[in-house]
Amino acid sequence: MAGWPDPGSPLWTPELHWLLDRSIALVRADLGGHDWLSPGPELPRERGPAWRHLYVYAYLALIDVVTGYHRDHGIAGAVSWTTLADLGRNLAVDRRMHREGWPVMQSWLTLHARGGLYELGRLQYQRGDTAIGIHIPESGPMTPEAVTASLDEARTFSPRHFPDERYTAFSCGSWLLDPQLRDYLPEDSNIVRFQRRFELEPYEEPEGLDADVEVRRFVFPP
Repeated sequence: MAGWPDPGSPLWTPELHWLLDRSIALVRADLGGHDWLSPGPELPRERGPAWRHLYVYAYLALIDVVTGYHRDHGIAGAVSWTTLADLGRNLAVDRRMHREGWPVMQSWLTLHARGGLYELGRLQYQRGDTAIGIHIPESGPMTPEAVTASLDEARTFSPRHFPDERYTAFSCGSWLLDPQLRDYLPEDSNIVRFQRRFELEPYEEPEGLDADVEVRRFVFPP
């Protein structure tokens, strides 16, 4: 709140106001898009809260836009707010990582702000071309019952709210699917049982992601 972009705030230079307006417009122009999108350049966060959280303010400014998009597609308000609450979750992770996680998160959260991703029960689902991408938020145990209930909800969600889109599979790219984990975990662990739901494809390094940083973000937070 200390860095909120009030018109008279001394923290906000004309250049920062210009960038905030352009970032909002850029993300809004791709409303309904389901690919990762960069909202703008990486900023020197040590220069203060206006610089540190500029894209947070952009996403907050888009709440009415994206919830309106949800309503137009018949999506329940509970799903909207559960999905958008991932902003706070990612800010908490960023703080835990001593502010090293945000450069990736600022692009990740454009999915939420454009209606490209929805949280349904235990899992998140990213719209795509022929496959729905599964993401796993940090929100408690991943029991088989919770995963099955979430997948069942997702199977009816897209046909109901996006009937023109046709999906043939779920996909997931996660450290949780690393087969090496079976050397350390019991067969009845939640992770191993989650792995059994998928068929592995050859690994491809994601563009723009530092695997070492991602492991620390998800597995070994400071």
